[in-house]
Amino acid sequence: FMRRLIITGSTMRPRSTAFKAAIATRLRERIWPLLESGAIRPVIYRSFPLAQAADAHALMESSAHIGKIMLAP
Repeated sequence: FMRRLIITGSTMRPRSTAFKAAIATRLRERIWPLLESGAIRPVIYRSFPLAQAADAHALMESSAHIGKIMLAP
């Protein structure tokens, strides 16, 4: 089942502080160890130098990518 794992982001703005704290605790306990051990890894589509942030943003808005778009210093 790990091959089809999806990490999805969401806005937490309307949630209570207690709810947000519980989510953060679960992430630290359950997800961070998997990331640290390499059991799960994000898919990096492309990395841009910081000077090309506008190009990276344009790619993100185009939805022509699968995976993460990174900015590197």
